[in-house]
Amino acid sequence: MKPFVINRHGRLVFPSNFIPEPDFSSIDTVEELDAIIRRDFEVKAPSGAELAKRASAGTYTNRYELLRDLGLYLFWMNRYAMAMYQKRPTRWRDVSRNREDLFLPVLTPWVDAEQKVAAIETAYEQLPARWDGEVEEDLFGMLFDLFRHKRHHASGLGAMKPTVAEALAADSQCTIRLATYDPDYPRFTTDQVMDCHEAVPELEALRRWAMTLSNQYPWDRSQTRLTPINELRDDDVVVVFHPHSRDVTDFIRRVKGGASRRPQPRTTAVSCPPVTPLPPVLVRSHFALQPRIEALAVRRGELICTNEDIIRNSASSWSPMSAAEIAAKTGIESRCYTEDTLEEMALDAAVAALERSGRTAESIGAVIFCTCTNRRLLPSAATWLSGQLGIFQTHTSVDLVAACAGFPYGLADATRILQEIQRPILLICAEKFSDKIGSVRTSRMIFGDGAAALVIGPAEPGQGDLDVVQTYASGPVSEVNSIIWPNEAFGCDITVYGPEVKALVKRYLQQMIGELQSLPHPDGADGALIDAVELIIPHQANKKMIIELAEPAGITREQMYFNIATVGNTSAASIPLAIHDAVIEGVLTRPTRIFTPGFGAGAVAGYAVLRIDPAIVVPETAARFTSTPAPPVPGEPRPSSSDDVEAAFGS
Repeated sequence: MKPFVINRHGRLVFPSNFIPEPDFSSIDTVEELDAIIRRDFEVKAPSGAELAKRASAGTYTNRYELLRDLGLYLFWMNRYAMAMYQKRPTRWRDVSRNREDLFLPVLTPWVDAEQKVAAIETAYEQLPARWDGEVEEDLFGMLFDLFRHKRHHASGLGAMKPTVAEALAADSQCTIRLATYDPDYPRFTTDQVMDCHEAVPELEALRRWAMTLSNQYPWDRSQTRLTPINELRDDDVVVVFHPHSRDVTDFIRRVKGGASRRPQPRTTAVSCPPVTPLPPVLVRSHFALQPRIEALAVRRGELICTNEDIIRNSASSWSPMSAAEIAAKTGIESRCYTEDTLEEMALDAAVAALERSGRTAESIGAVIFCTCTNRRLLPSAATWLSGQLGIFQTHTSVDLVAACAGFPYGLADATRILQEIQRPILLICAEKFSDKIGSVRTSRMIFGDGAAALVIGPAEPGQGDLDVVQTYASGPVSEVNSIIWPNEAFGCDITVYGPEVKALVKRYLQQMIGELQSLPHPDGADGALIDAVELIIPHQANKKMIIELAEPAGITREQMYFNIATVGNTSAASIPLAIHDAVIEGVLTRPTRIFTPGFGAGAVAGYAVLRIDPAIVVPETAARFTSTPAPPVPGEPRPSSSDDVEAAFGS
């Protein structure tokens, strides 16, 4: 997990965006690490030669462009140090010669330094400010101080630094020596980095870059020298590299030992379509007991993350993009985050839905919890929710992972279970993405947090709300793996591969529309099922993409409702959240038949055609459900302790 924080200005900050921390517990080889380093540090960064060439050629049109490239270069120069090591100035006499977890960088002198430094300084002086001359001047001072006092080439650096013993064996090579060193040289604290504030989002991000990079050199940079190792004296201060964490130490040990923990990937079978298409389920004719939606309540994240907030937190691996460009690309202007847990959001929505439906805990026969961002395994979130709600026993309380198709999958399962138990079912769809994104820009632009809960009960004859439900899964491997979490190649963050997602959405939309065109009108009228649909509320994935793919399938923009601009993509929760907002905004004002297509991770998809009565929707309140622990009641269960475990299973 990589949670956000709220700084003293009340703004969202994503520490993982400016403090790179690859998950070394999931990295096995130098090749795997190098792929991560290339993506996070190298792809967007110019080399020193490219930087000087751009400056001399007049490529830059303003100071911000030059400052950004200078920052990218400095991140690249520190690519392995930032990812793996802490730099600690130490007297040479005090450096252990035998420890395997201390390393001494061996460096090549920067022979053409003066020319490149002069090119950057001259270009900067000739350029106009982009937004704020005073701020940009200060940022240049911070970044240029690092650049002009670097002593070695940045190319050719490797992840595996030599131990002190290994460096001594090749003592004609150079390492970093400090002519003078003040152990109290000022550093930026974590709070200072998180609390920095600039009026321009891009400059705030650049300020965090500069502060983070400055902390890589906590000494007077003008005192930096490169000295042959065999010329070091006992009182010289050298810069020793210490692994950031135990995971980095273990990674180095694995690489040096040649150990690999993973088997070779198996050959993937060629995907084949089913022998015959799997038909949608006509609920009215297929099931004796019809489902009725009795209540719908939602709980979205209480914190608004705007596009400006995303730009303020730009990682060095991101391409430059403005807040307006994010809105144009995705249709999203803000998304909602929560400081609460996924389960707490779900519980809030469930309490409100039960209250609206008039159902009590003892009447609920099943709890279905649809999510793809659950960290809870034991007990499952559904059973945890059952316990929190005071439900003594259900026929089933189960978690269901169907990603962005969670709503139709949940409706399908609820309808089947309803036939067995003939009791109301609590269906909850909830997601919390905000702490699972890390520094992946595409995911940060799209995903939000939210929850929705529905009570689905048995309908009186002729009063059912669900006409058709259909679910799908799988496809080509590239589509199945188009959205991944945790993705070890991206620091275990959630990642989205856009072209593959677009391909699966296009495939499924065409299939869905074909089915709606071939199915009869549910009320026996002339025409097909598609003619009975009054409003389309799609999964809120990416507004621009959905409109582009829907129009060739025969769906116009005017037929669809979107709330993605203010909530983002909340996966399983997105369709019921959008139904709620369509009622609150007055788009859905009477009992209306809607079509709800959803599609996403795992190449899953599904839809429902159902009737929504606005009366079932619970207006969202600002207050959140809170639970105050009650004093123990004699005879009632209490939290277990280690003593209880010993009593149950033996010490």
